[in-house]
Amino acid sequence: MAETPLFALTLRLADNALILGHRLSEWCGHAPMLEEDLALANMGLDLVGQARSFYDYATKLEGKGRDEDALAYRRDAIDFRNVLLVEQPNGDFAATIVRQLLYAAFAEPYFAALSRAKDEMLAAIAAKAVKEMAYHVRHTAEWTIRLGDGTEESHQRAQSALDDLWPFTGELFETDDAERGLIADGVTVDPAPLRAVWNRTLDPIIAEATLARPADGWMQSGGRAGRHSEHLGHLLADLQFLQRAYPGATW
Repeated sequence: MAETPLFALTLRLADNALILGHRLSEWCGHAPMLEEDLALANMGLDLVGQARSFYDYATKLEGKGRDEDALAYRRDAIDFRNVLLVEQPNGDFAATIVRQLLYAAFAEPYFAALSRAKDEMLAAIAAKAVKEMAYHVRHTAEWTIRLGDGTEESHQRAQSALDDLWPFTGELFETDDAERGLIADGVTVDPAPLRAVWNRTLDPIIAEATLARPADGWMQSGGRAGRHSEHLGHLLADLQFLQRAYPGATW
């Protein structure tokens, strides 16, 4: 798959949103309470909406006649460019909440900065997405505190989730040569300086939740280059089933 730098960047943003949105959709009918069932579904819809906007722009950048469905449903795992964090399994409720908090705490300042970038389409999509991610941060922060500072079992589950998912967070702040060119031209933003904002968001939440912040060390990486965990293949088998079984099917 030939990728210009801008197409690759847009595809990464789309894939992040689609895969995480699908993960949240897996909770429909299974959340611990009705209100949270609706909340998780709505956050999933936010992400799928972001994915559609980014995919639509990506198809225009590519100019090969593929539509957003082709990008979402007819690519193999190796062609996906999402970070490894978003493809990790839902696990228990605490794991889902912590995963969403870690991602949203990055995405909110990232989209805020991207909304001021030179690329007008990326900026417009980001301006809408930042409002949605602000809610995701607030909602998951409340739940993280409730779980971490709750019962002995809820505290243990929240801490385990934080420990298990932390090694996947370093990839959020990575860039490659092509992306650095876009950053230099003002087309997109450098995620590396956003780590300080991310820390300022997370540290008070982790402290109030009485959780121990994991140490920064070696981080998992590779998703942005198409090197994924085994979990993505299983996720895509579910996500892409209809289009794979009935190519070109329409409603």
